[in-house]
Amino acid sequence: MTFHVKTGLLALSLLGSTALGLLGTAVTAQAADQEISWIYCGDKIDPIHEKYIKEWEGKNAGWTVKPELVGWEQCQDKATTLAAAGNPVGMAYVGSRTLKEFAENDLIVPVPMTEDEKKSYYPNIVDTVTFDDNQWGVPVAFSTKALYWNKELFEKAGLDPETPPKTWAEEIAFAKQIKEKTGIAGYGLPAKTFDNTMHQFMHWVYTNNGKVIDGDKIVMDSPEVLAALQAVKDITPYSVEGATAYEQNEIRAIFLDGKAGMIQSASGAAALLKKTNMKWGVAPLPLGPSAKGEGTLLITDSLAVFKGTGVEEKAIEFAKFITSPGPQGEYELQGGAGLTPLRPSAKVDEFVKADPSWKPFIDGIAFGGPEPLFKDYKGFQNAIIEMVQSVVTGKAEPADALKKASAAIEEYK
Repeated sequence: MTFHVKTGLLALSLLGSTALGLLGTAVTAQAADQEISWIYCGDKIDPIHEKYIKEWEGKNAGWTVKPELVGWEQCQDKATTLAAAGNPVGMAYVGSRTLKEFAENDLIVPVPMTEDEKKSYYPNIVDTVTFDDNQWGVPVAFSTKALYWNKELFEKAGLDPETPPKTWAEEIAFAKQIKEKTGIAGYGLPAKTFDNTMHQFMHWVYTNNGKVIDGDKIVMDSPEVLAALQAVKDITPYSVEGATAYEQNEIRAIFLDGKAGMIQSASGAAALLKKTNMKWGVAPLPLGPSAKGEGTLLITDSLAVFKGTGVEEKAIEFAKFITSPGPQGEYELQGGAGLTPLRPSAKVDEFVKADPSWKPFIDGIAFGGPEPLFKDYKGFQNAIIEMVQSVVTGKAEPADALKKASAAIEEYK
C-alpha cells in the first residue's frame, strides 16, 4: 500500500505460497536456501521495502524474501484461501481487523512483542493487534482521521474561517448554518454499504469515550455510543444528500469540488488539497460531551505470519525488521499516502514542524481506539453499517437501532 485505507483504511491482506529450495555441492553439505513468501497488496512494491529486503537478505545468508504482488481487492481472499487449503504463504499484509479470525482458525502464529517494543509505538496502537494477551501481527501501516473544513464556505456562511468546530454541538450548528446560508451541504457523511461507513461511525464513538467490545463483552449499548449515533442523525439534514450513495473517497471528491463544508478524512486529503486553490484547514475531530481528549479510530494494517510453512521464526524476524523504526520511518513519512506515523521520534517531530497539517492526525491517537476485533469481522461490520443506514434514512430511531445492532453482533464476537 501505501496504506489502503482507501476505504477509510483500508485495504487489506496478502499472501502467496511458501517455497523451499535446496543448494548443495557434491563436496560439502550446504544450508538450504530458504524463502519467505510475502503477498504484497497493490500493483508495485514500494522502493523503500525493496531497499530493506535486499539489506535483510544481505545479513541473512541463504534466505530470500519473495514478494508477490496481488491486487487490493484479491489480497485478503488469496491469503485466506491458501492458508485454509494448507498451502500458506510465509507472511501476508492484512488488515489488523482480520487477525482474530485468522488466529481463531489456527492459521497464523503469535508475534509477541517485548515491553520495549510495545512502548516504542504511540499509545493504543498495539491494541489493534492484541487479543488473548498476545500480539498476532506487526503493524506496518497506520491511519487516523481529522476534520477538514472549507474556509471559503465558512466565510460565506458568516462563520469565522479560521475557527473550526471543537465540539459535536458546534460541528452540527456550523453545518446547519452553512447549509442554510449558502445552500451547500455543511458536512459530508458517508453511509454507503462499504467498510468506511463503520469506520466513520467509530470516529464518533472514540471522540465520546465510547467502546463497542471489552474483552468478549459487547458494551456498545451505552450512553456514549447512543450519543454518537444521535449526533450522526442530527447532522444528516445538513450533510450531502443521499448519504447511503457515498463512500469516503466519493465524499472527499465532493469536498474537493467545494460542495461540502466539512469532512472527516485521512492525511492523504491534505496532499490533494495542496494541489487546489481552495482555502482549507485541518483540525482534530470535534469532541462529544463524554470525551476525555482528542480521539480517532486507529486503523492499522499488519504483517501476519502464517502457520505451517517451516519458516515462521525467520518470517517473524523479517517482519519486525521491515517495520522497525528506521525502515518504517522512511516508508510512512513519504507524504501523500494517507499514513500516520506508528511511533514518535525526532524525525516525526521535524516532519510535523515542516508541515503542521500533520499535527491533528497525531494528536488524536492518545484517546483513540482500535478497530474492534471480532471472529466474524464482516458480520460485525455489516451490522454497524445497517445500524447507521437505518438512522440516516429515518427508518429507525438511534436508541432502537443501537439495541438491535448490539444484540446482532453478539454472535460475531
